[in-house]
Amino acid sequence: MGDASTTLSVLVHDFACSPSVTGLCAGYEDGTWRLEHLARSIVKAIPEFALTYSELQHLDGDTAVEMLGRAVRSLYSTDKYEKRGEFGEVLLHLVLREVFSTIPAISKIYFQDNDNHVVKGFDAVHVVASSDDLELWLGEVKFYDNRSSAVSAVKAELHQHTDGNYLRREFAAITGKIDPAWPHGDRLKLLLHENTSLDDVFDRIVIPVLLTYDSPVVADRIVQLSTATDRGKSTASRYAEDFEKEIRDGLSTFAEGIPTGVLIRLILVPLHQKKALVTELHTRLKSIQRATQ
Repeated sequence: MGDASTTLSVLVHDFACSPSVTGLCAGYEDGTWRLEHLARSIVKAIPEFALTYSELQHLDGDTAVEMLGRAVRSLYSTDKYEKRGEFGEVLLHLVLREVFSTIPAISKIYFQDNDNHVVKGFDAVHVVASSDDLELWLGEVKFYDNRSSAVSAVKAELHQHTDGNYLRREFAAITGKIDPAWPHGDRLKLLLHENTSLDDVFDRIVIPVLLTYDSPVVADRIVQLSTATDRGKSTASRYAEDFEKEIRDGLSTFAEGIPTGVLIRLILVPLHQKKALVTELHTRLKSIQRATQ
């Protein structure tokens, strides 16, 4: 994990604590935070995030441009992008795929209404499949610039979303959106069937919680790099220590008062400036929309 095959480097990955915690870093290049690299990777993940399994089977060189345009248009079609959560949902999708090797079951896109308004519910529905078992990953994300606000907001939702009645309604909605051609569809439908005890379902549920925020440690690192003559090599260990401390401080704040009886994995993604990332993503997606109309 965290090698060149992943967009974000895994600097903290502790499964021994409860909940487990993962800290991800976008990295630096020429003294700056890798904003464009992260934005480009998020955009590249949109087709898999937004399209169905059957649609993706027809994605090739001849259809790529058209289907990318369709995926972007389905993501959002308004300029009110600063308050939207879809960018965070795509980031969550990307992290689950690359870091935890999950498989998307359905897209949250299919829970939007006709006016492209966000519908409440889990922000990701993925699975981890083996020959004899199926884990259901129901993701939550808060794409925020403030860590305390993100923690407070997601805690309230975690208690709501782990209520038995809520889960039954969500399971019914998920079951109705499973692509008939998806290889794991029958197994997931069986797991979510009303005849399956919630006790058995809880044994197979993982709730990854991804939180972003504008990070003081990331900002300090950019200052370090601005005066470095060795590309920051002499201060790399200090940065790693400061980064881990910030991640564990976030874990301590998050861990108090969260639901018990379900496996939660905390994923923290410190940003330099969330607003700048949102602007970069919006610019890229609007360009794709114009080019594929």
